[in-house]
Amino acid sequence: MQLALRRDPGPISTPISPRLEMGAYEAMWLRDGAWFTNIAETFAAQADALPSDFVPRAEAARCAGEVLRIFKEAGIDRFGVRINHAGDYPSKLRHAKHPVEFLYYRGVWELIETRSVAVVGARKPSPEGIARATKLARALAERGFTVVSGLASGIDTAAHGAALAAGAPTIAVIGTPLSDCYPRENRELQERIAREYLLISQVPVLRYRQQKPPQNRYFFPERNITMSALTEATVIVEASDTSGTLTQARAALHQGRKLFILNSCFERSGLTWPARFEQQGAIRVRDFDDLWRALG
Repeated sequence: MQLALRRDPGPISTPISPRLEMGAYEAMWLRDGAWFTNIAETFAAQADALPSDFVPRAEAARCAGEVLRIFKEAGIDRFGVRINHAGDYPSKLRHAKHPVEFLYYRGVWELIETRSVAVVGARKPSPEGIARATKLARALAERGFTVVSGLASGIDTAAHGAALAAGAPTIAVIGTPLSDCYPRENRELQERIAREYLLISQVPVLRYRQQKPPQNRYFFPERNITMSALTEATVIVEASDTSGTLTQARAALHQGRKLFILNSCFERSGLTWPARFEQQGAIRVRDFDDLWRALG
């Protein structure tokens, strides 16, 4: 991990330890009832605080050592972190209702500054949905946009795959720690994105290991909120009325991001969410020209 610089109001920036801050962040997550909401509220109450301001140094060091051990066992020898108030933390994350203070990543961090659009949707889409996601991601890549998605089965996998096939960058914002992969069959895809482009996680490693899968599934909708904040727009390809994708739709509108919904979603009988989000400001995409006009 590289040295980060703390941003102080004075003329001098004080060096901080990414390892210490990583361990402190992990320790905060091991406390009873810890979640993104109350952790964000803790930091909101002390606007200039870092994770190490809330955790004893010895505890932070112990947690950091445990994370590094887990990463080493997973074959991860190079990774980076981004901390609010330090280094290249993306200010656009502050647009989230409960912004994350800390991110893990592997790959080319500079991709975060490119124009990017999230392509998301169902884990078990129709064949038509897969085809639409592939065509959309390819078109975005050809226009110079970085395709962002969540590395889930279905639409996400199709979007990442189409960008890679086009030789274009893609960013995966995952709902597991960097050391884990879900679904397992996407391990090779995850490694390729980490190696060639950018893989991002906000999921605390030790808390994830401590919990069972039923509890860990709640990390997935939270990453959708972060994915929306990191991008300038979200496109929903296909989703049911109960899809976790709708978490990202709500986040996009709250954060002032553009929300696009493919016309095919409106044409599916029984779905209520497309019309509801259109009334709230989402843009119906009948053809890709609707996208290009809105994105500029």
